[in-house]
Amino acid sequence: MSLPAEMRFVDLPSFGAPEVMVVSKGPLPVARAGEILVRVEVAGVNRPDVAQREGSYPAPKDASPVLGLEVAGEVVALGEGVTEFAVGDKVCALANGGGYAEYCTVPAGQALPWPKGYDAVRAAALPETFFTVWANLFQMAGLTEGETVLIHGGTSGIGTTAIQLAHAFGARVFTTAGSKEKCEACVKLGATRAINYREEDFVTVIKEETGKKGVDTILDMIGAAYFEKNLAALAKDGCLSIIAFLGGFKAENVNLTPIMVKRLTVTGSTMRPRTAEEKRGIRDELVAEVWPLIESGKVAPVIHTVLPLEQVVDAHKLMESSNHIGKIVLTL
Repeated sequence: MSLPAEMRFVDLPSFGAPEVMVVSKGPLPVARAGEILVRVEVAGVNRPDVAQREGSYPAPKDASPVLGLEVAGEVVALGEGVTEFAVGDKVCALANGGGYAEYCTVPAGQALPWPKGYDAVRAAALPETFFTVWANLFQMAGLTEGETVLIHGGTSGIGTTAIQLAHAFGARVFTTAGSKEKCEACVKLGATRAINYREEDFVTVIKEETGKKGVDTILDMIGAAYFEKNLAALAKDGCLSIIAFLGGFKAENVNLTPIMVKRLTVTGSTMRPRTAEEKRGIRDELVAEVWPLIESGKVAPVIHTVLPLEQVVDAHKLMESSNHIGKIVLTL
């Protein structure tokens, strides 16, 4: 397959507001050992992209400095030692960087086949949120059938994914969102009760809904602002899984007593620093446990907006506004 000498990509000459991003041209990346080169058809937009653009979430030293952590497209070249994919395969993948471009290299262990019946737009909306939710909610927090879970930010890409997966695996789901419309969307996705955090106290509602017991697990992207309230909303032996700090990362003057009294576990992780082997392990579990749910229609990505690469500034402004329900993706 002959490849062009140059490609379009989103350049980041300096950190700052969305307007610092510009579409530029440059050479194609080359697939190293264990990697595949993907001709990107659609790239997902995620909160970590915003953080990297602002300068607070740097790319790993061996990763592309170009923004973008998830892509869908066609395999056009194989790095040394790659045998699980062939040129021409349609894949979606969790990239270590470089997704906002016409071509992107990805470790083969972080790529998955498009679910049956999926196109590039829907496939590109899967990797980042499904890797994150599976690792944090199921692997680390150990959510199982019959348990209760509170998912903050229910209409974010992470939230819409977490609600559906938790519901599909038999958990009773509660969630928070910031408007009546968003709460209604959460219930349609499988939440038993959506709590409008602008009008209700989620701790009070959780206590009422669970007979004062609390929930078994909380998936939190707010951080410091919710830390003490999250501890109060958890049941005995409950687990708080923190995946972002939209409400700050320093919690001060917090009463930690509930952690001891209720034997709570507080955990958290970011996906990017995980090893290739760890990500491959998550990928393999997704293919075995989650892809059948997607292909049967029980779980599906919620896509809010599809924009061309040239409107990447608008995509980031929308992400920052939080006025979206589900995923934002860029077409190439």
